[in-house]
Amino acid sequence: MKAVILAGGTGTRLWPLSRRSAPKQFQKLASERTLFQEAVDRLQFLNPEDIYVATNIDFMEIVKEQAPHIPQENLILEPALRDTASCIGWAAAVIEKKHPEEVMAVLYADHLIQDREEFEHKLKIAEKVAREQKTLNIIEVTAKFPNVNLGYVKIDDEIEKIDNVAIHGFEQFTEKPDLETAKKFLEDGNYLWNTGIYVWRVDTILEAYKNHLPDSYERFTKMQNALNTPEEKNIINTEYPQLEKISVDYAIMEKVAPSQVRILPADLGWSDIGTWLSLHDELAPSAAQNLTQGDVLPIDTTGSVIYNTDADKKVVVLGLDGMAVINTPDAILICPKNRSQDVKKVIEALKAEKSKLI
Repeated sequence: MKAVILAGGTGTRLWPLSRRSAPKQFQKLASERTLFQEAVDRLQFLNPEDIYVATNIDFMEIVKEQAPHIPQENLILEPALRDTASCIGWAAAVIEKKHPEEVMAVLYADHLIQDREEFEHKLKIAEKVAREQKTLNIIEVTAKFPNVNLGYVKIDDEIEKIDNVAIHGFEQFTEKPDLETAKKFLEDGNYLWNTGIYVWRVDTILEAYKNHLPDSYERFTKMQNALNTPEEKNIINTEYPQLEKISVDYAIMEKVAPSQVRILPADLGWSDIGTWLSLHDELAPSAAQNLTQGDVLPIDTTGSVIYNTDADKKVVVLGLDGMAVINTPDAILICPKNRSQDVKKVIEALKAEKSKLI
């Protein structure tokens, strides 16, 4: 199995720690290791040559610095941001060039996964299913609350068990439902949060692109044919920016026949770390306790996220509840924790000012 870590996102809602030049996946948000390094660490059961990283070309040096043991030829560098359908399809084409029937796992550099043993076990089961059944497999997790910022998958009946792992059929995707719909999904019990952890054979997924995203498939083929030739860089730089900018869920997964998809429910301790609120929800010991990092002093303060990356400054917070206080050497964010989803408005305002702080 080859694992592809997607590490090209921007993570604007975790500003001011996450920046355009060094977004959230390359920051130490959950431990003394960056989220990207933790994603690599979870794959210690694979050889370094079996780990690929798909990322924006601007992040190449950061990736090399944070994961020097991954071979440079395994860095799949995107010359433009064209969403997940493009980077996943191109990664599949790159791997297929050397390994035509290999299984590929798609993982995200900015996800939190706390149960590594369960993660490895479910990946290996999904690999077995992919090899034998040529299906498109997704490792999903139980929805804990009505989250309107995630996609949901409705599972069908159990099809089989492999090593005591239930393999379910797939019924439908729903991307980011409203609150009332999310509540109904939670009550129903047959809806799981969509993690985007996909496991499939490269030839299987590329056939799906050929059927459902043919223009991109043709460009993948053209770029694939140019690999290891003098024209490689020029053709990739020409073709990749012309790929349709669309997510793999919309482009492929919502279009394939449900019979082609298998769902593996898992208990991974998983979270998509997208906001200061979600970071607190996952990592704080309790809802009332603070999540802190750096030189901070909270006094009569509860349920808050307080991060300080400025070594020359102490951050003292007095009498606050449910706040995000994020201090960096050149910017400070102070907002109610439950409004951290709106940090993207800050980015838009800074863009309008042509600020260098993004």
